[in-house]
Amino acid sequence: MELPTLKVERLYRQISNLLINCIKSGQFVPGEMIPSERDLSKQLGVSRSSIREALIALEITGWIEIRTGNGVYVSDPLPPQLDTQIEEEFSLQSLIKARQIYEATNAELAALNGTDDQREKLAEINRELTQLNSNNQAFLKEDKRFHLLISEMTGNEVLRDMMEYLWNKRDSTRFVRLESHYAENDFPLEMNADHQAITDAILARDAVAAKQAMQLHLQHVYDRLFNE
Repeated sequence: MELPTLKVERLYRQISNLLINCIKSGQFVPGEMIPSERDLSKQLGVSRSSIREALIALEITGWIEIRTGNGVYVSDPLPPQLDTQIEEEFSLQSLIKARQIYEATNAELAALNGTDDQREKLAEINRELTQLNSNNQAFLKEDKRFHLLISEMTGNEVLRDMMEYLWNKRDSTRFVRLESHYAENDFPLEMNADHQAITDAILARDAVAAKQAMQLHLQHVYDRLFNE
């Protein structure tokens, strides 16, 4: 007897599938507002951040419409059910948490191993970032340069390549949609305050402070996207 392979689904996918079934069964009607993140979290016994990630996936596949500040509505009409697969498997929450762990170590090593030329370049990029106050492509370009340079300052080319791999995952449709809904216009102001603290610690060769500043920075990103 050949047994089927069991598939382990990420939590946000489980929530997405449950909500799709609620829509298909008529529990949630097209054009109708569904329960809030808080209510869904309470009813399902999961975190609001997992609910939010599931809703982003459902919006991309056409099942719902997120009207920021006004609620979440079942799409009317519903999408064709032949092509509603969610694009990526990885969790957006896990991506940010992985970056938090990984980049904290990068910042620590950068404070210890960065060259004088690299420190000057980091200060220059940080000055350019402070001139950018909108969450647009110009800001993201300099933000990427900032984080990649810190990974280069570790002195380990593999760590730099890994940083680019993690950064490029933010180009996923789900991450872009999440940011478009929940990263408001003042987002770069908070991020740039963090960048300054990270830069100051690395320039001072304070490995402990650099690690802590990077951890806090990625926590701010997580909180802004998932907890507000």
